[in-house]
Amino acid sequence: MFNKDSWREIFDTIRKNKLRTFLSGFTVALGIFIFIILFGFGNGLGNTFQELFNDDKSNTMFIFPGVTDKPFKGYESGRRIEFDNSDLRDIQQQFDYYLESITPRISDQATVKFKGEANSYRIRAVSPAHQYNEMTIMMKGRYLNEDDIKNKCQYAVIGRLVKQDIFKNIDPIGQYLHAGGHSWKVIGIFQDDGGDNEERMIYIPYTSYQKLQSRNTKIDQIILNYNVEIGYEGAMEFEKNLKKFLKNKKAIDPRDSGGIYIRNLADDMKEIQQFSSVLQLIISLIGIGTLIAGIIGISNIMVFVVKERTKELGIRKAIGASPRSIIAMILQEAIFITTLSGYFGLIAGIATLSLIGDTLEKNYFITNPYIEISTAIFATIILILSGALAGYIPARRAARIKPIIALRDE
Repeated sequence: MFNKDSWREIFDTIRKNKLRTFLSGFTVALGIFIFIILFGFGNGLGNTFQELFNDDKSNTMFIFPGVTDKPFKGYESGRRIEFDNSDLRDIQQQFDYYLESITPRISDQATVKFKGEANSYRIRAVSPAHQYNEMTIMMKGRYLNEDDIKNKCQYAVIGRLVKQDIFKNIDPIGQYLHAGGHSWKVIGIFQDDGGDNEERMIYIPYTSYQKLQSRNTKIDQIILNYNVEIGYEGAMEFEKNLKKFLKNKKAIDPRDSGGIYIRNLADDMKEIQQFSSVLQLIISLIGIGTLIAGIIGISNIMVFVVKERTKELGIRKAIGASPRSIIAMILQEAIFITTLSGYFGLIAGIATLSLIGDTLEKNYFITNPYIEISTAIFATIILILSGALAGYIPARRAARIKPIIALRDE
């Protein structure tokens, strides 16, 4: 099919019709290029939404005390609810089947000093389970353990940026920093995928904080991880039962919406995934629309090409060319142009995503945009086949025209 004479004729036709060839190729290449860029942006937005939850495990619940909005059992509305250590124990006993881990969290802000260096950092008083919840990665030393909690040790686990800011080139392990009027021995350094703010944290045993700050057993919030095997519906049921249990313990009206607040990341994740899926679908449909526009564009151009060459085709038929050879000739040219242009658009699209990918996250919230190579190649093949079909239909019509009619055509 593609013999030497065919190639010579294709290049001769291209050389004589440079503008037409450019417009045909540009239409195909642009269609593929825009499709790849849009598809890549859609995947990048999906990555952004996914990373919103990278700092915490998706099977996590955050339980916050609030302010009641209804009177109940002799209590007036507007009562501020408080959590304490007994709530941790009661939740563990009541919902042991559901739980993987549970930890309190007490948050504070303090000026941290080491020798001549000082800066303000967020202090979190927690238990060892907090490491699991936050997916904290230890770089050096160790995290808090149960003995630290039991013995109320004045130990601190510092973030990577705290070490960088305060200790500079000094190894902080075993050193003492001063925060909140007390000395804390550094036992570990951690990093966190949640970003710089998370790495400017300092973790200390919650029992030590309660002792030194005279908070008795008060805690700010409770964080727990439930067994992933219970699934989404099980997590929703657990949340419902947990809220009911805490409202009953704290004497809060069951209809009260402000006394206890639970943030379930499973629910947040589902909503984000649904929104992300819809957004990616919309972007994909726009990309597919671009492909269809490219197909229509190449179809119109091929109709014009065949119309323009009607007289030439009539001469070929008059000197003995068969309808099949005429169709093959036009198809060869259409397939060659669409294939070359299609893969040029493919390479340009993938290269553009690679070049601009790292610059989009900060301003446009698009993280690591990408497209599966198989998807890009499939779209390119579809456009090439469409270009071939776009050439075949008018070529088939032209091949049926009688030579005398074609020669009279202006």
